[in-house]
Amino acid sequence: MTADKELDARGLNCPLPILKAKKALADMSSGQTLKVIATDAGSVRDFQAFAKQTGNELVAQDTVGTDYVSVLKRR
Repeated sequence: MTADKELDARGLNCPLPILKAKKALADMSSGQTLKVIATDAGSVRDFQAFAKQTGNELVAQDTVGTDYVSVLKRR
């Protein structure tokens, strides 16, 4: 899946991937997508909760090797 913006959050632990994603989404237009690549297993659950709390849509989540990939659509 191609995204409008990609955020590399590998090596960062909670809550940094969420905080960086929040900042990146704030600079994006409605409907644009952000792909976040993280190595923190907790990010999977964190992004699910983040999407519910903020109204942004969690379009996809996948595990690629040791990376956890989440794609969010800006509300």
